[in-house]
Amino acid sequence: MYLYLQRGQPIVRPNQVWSSDITYIRVRGGFAYLVAVIDWYSRAVLSWRISNTMEASFCVDCLEEVLRAHGIAISMDGRGRALDNVFVERLWRSVKYEDIYLKGYSTLGELFVGLTQCFAFYNNERPCRGPCA
Repeated sequence: MYLYLQRGQPIVRPNQVWSSDITYIRVRGGFAYLVAVIDWYSRAVLSWRISNTMEASFCVDCLEEVLRAHGIAISMDGRGRALDNVFVERLWRSVKYEDIYLKGYSTLGELFVGLTQCFAFYNNERPCRGPCA
């Protein structure tokens, strides 16, 4: 259990607050699971991983990639803070409706290649998603 550190803090710069979440994606023969870390200010995807199981290791790998590179303080949502996850939920909607549902990936390999392209587009070419600098 971690304290909720975001209370009363305005978001004024990149790398100030990040969110992480997991979602599922239907592929032939089952599901794949996608985890991502996004920056609240820029809405950029900082790290992501897919897996065909719900084991925690792929989520930990995703988080460690960005945590190792920065001095991060871990915080959990506070009571009544359901909207704290809205940015990553919006990411899931965009990725699913603008890429996954249109392309219908069959395998984890296809999904990985497609998501690599999708997140490169999302981070670098897609019109501004938030209070861009």
